[in-house]
Amino acid sequence: MPLTCFIRYEIDPFQREAFRDYALAWGRIIPRCGGRLLGYFLPHEGSNVEAWGLVGFDSLAGYEAYRTRLKADPEGRANFAYAQERRFILREERRFLEDVPLQEPTP
Repeated sequence: MPLTCFIRYEIDPFQREAFRDYALAWGRIIPRCGGRLLGYFLPHEGSNVEAWGLVGFDSLAGYEAYRTRLKADPEGRANFAYAQERRFILREERRFLEDVPLQEPTP
């Protein structure tokens, strides 16, 4: 069953660009480790502390294999360390959503 990992971040609004750099790095790392990066999203209007990341997987087992590869990836480890050192992520929540397949309209 395809699923999407929906990540909600609470970020330090004064370190928005640091989060942008973090997200850009995931654009290289996530596909290499087996995830389908659907996107990272920064606040624009309204709340200035919420950002999101969406990553797709073919199954929960696929996600678990991805996490194993991610932990072994040198650039992935460096990106996690960057976030910890700079402390621009104040809170992070993950939700797993079942993908609803798009279907052709019936005549």
